[in-house]
Amino acid sequence: MDIKTENQEYSSMTFAEKNHCLYLKQKAMLDTFLAHGAITQAEHDKSMHDLTVKMGEAE
Repeated sequence: MDIKTENQEYSSMTFAEKNHCLYLKQKAMLDTFLAHGAITQAEHDKSMHDLTVKMGEAE
């Protein structure tokens, strides 16, 4: 992906859309940590709950 294009797409997003993208990236990171055994299921669940609350996403 072209960085210039990606930045243009990102800059045209609303604040809520940017926050949602950040939420999805953070969720993917937590899922990766869980898949590789870096965190436990309990840690994953707690982190997902905290992330969801702080980012104002619906569970």
